[in-house]
Amino acid sequence: METKGHLGETPDDGPWTSGRSGPRPQRPPSADLAATLLDLVRSQSLTTTNDLCEATGMGRTVVAQRIGHLVRLGLLAHRGKGRSTGGRAPRELRFRSEAGTVLGVEVGVTSLAVALTDLSGEPLETRERPWRSTNGPDATFDELEKLMDQVLAAVPGRAPLLGVGVGLPCPVEFSSGRPVAPPILSGWDDYPVRERLTSRFGVGVWVDNEVNAMALGELRTGLAQGRDDFVYVKVGTGIGAGLVSAGRLHRGAQGCAGDIAHLCIDPHSTRACRCGKVGCLQTYASGMALARDAARLADSGASAELARRAADGRRLTAADVSQAAAVGDAASLELLASAGHHLGHALASLVNVFNPSLVVIGGGVSLAGDLLLPSLRKVVYERSLPLATRDLAVVLSAHADRAGMIGAALTAVDGLLSPDQLKTWTHLLEPLPDDAR
Repeated sequence: METKGHLGETPDDGPWTSGRSGPRPQRPPSADLAATLLDLVRSQSLTTTNDLCEATGMGRTVVAQRIGHLVRLGLLAHRGKGRSTGGRAPRELRFRSEAGTVLGVEVGVTSLAVALTDLSGEPLETRERPWRSTNGPDATFDELEKLMDQVLAAVPGRAPLLGVGVGLPCPVEFSSGRPVAPPILSGWDDYPVRERLTSRFGVGVWVDNEVNAMALGELRTGLAQGRDDFVYVKVGTGIGAGLVSAGRLHRGAQGCAGDIAHLCIDPHSTRACRCGKVGCLQTYASGMALARDAARLADSGASAELARRAADGRRLTAADVSQAAAVGDAASLELLASAGHHLGHALASLVNVFNPSLVVIGGGVSLAGDLLLPSLRKVVYERSLPLATRDLAVVLSAHADRAGMIGAALTAVDGLLSPDQLKTWTHLLEPLPDDAR
């Protein structure tokens, strides 16, 4: 007999444990079917038993049984009658995104951000603060945990916390949830992010590269909704790309797909990158590169506007370049055009290889908007194959400031609703009373 609140046996390993990934037991068909039905209702808007039977190829009796169990758990609910096709009007289902909450955490090089969301990724509360992650992982997570506690305390009476998603500004081994040889963040290599947060909050934790999280956020809630193949490019302190293929994130064999920051723009360059090589894209078009070049222009007197901004000894940033360009500073306009030109060359190669229908530009530098895009688009369309650009759109993210938080939260939701994990946490839910089903 099935135990109330569970869909099968607990797996030996996963985001709830502190161990590395290992062999998993075979999944029971009931959990597979339950996860499939949830996904079909949640992401494909199939809302009737007949639709779900047709989509899964399963018989009506077994589908109805699994639906009934998911309704009792509180993950699905009936929402009324659908359209009749000649017989009795079918009862429709909806995914109860209000059944639980998750924390989405974005760790940037120069900032921290936390969002508490429902299971659709809708923010209920957010917190952000400046922070240099070069302070080290222990100090960074001390600060993050304070923000996470504040967000949880700000929503009294919230649904139970079910999971945590984390985006990090470095390569991440997704299976273990650990950063791998970060070129910028000294001391972060192999840091046990999952283990620390699981121990602290008592829920499953999923860790990914922040650009992958941003891509997922854009796919589910942004301009990429309905796109099967697209690229999200984050241009901030560093540069990275999240690749979505056939509607799913493509992480690669070791989880480092899309690391375009270290594409070689000029093998003869003397610009040294923190990765130990020279001529990387990051040394030409990132926020760090723009800040470096802005300081040079201010010191040399080539930009009176940037010199004015640096007169009080303040360290210039990419935001200063954008703001100076917005008031007509010629040197800053040239810096942004040059950054767009170099980004365009890198993206043209990616477009030719990957053939996306959409490229979304996000991150702090993208806030320069139309000061950056023209040179970028020009190079992409000139250097890419005509067939690859025939239906290609290159646009700015509609919510670049929160894509990472929302995407991290949705990374956790996807993990929670996967067949392996669905059966491990449903005891945390508050079952629906009979009159609410």
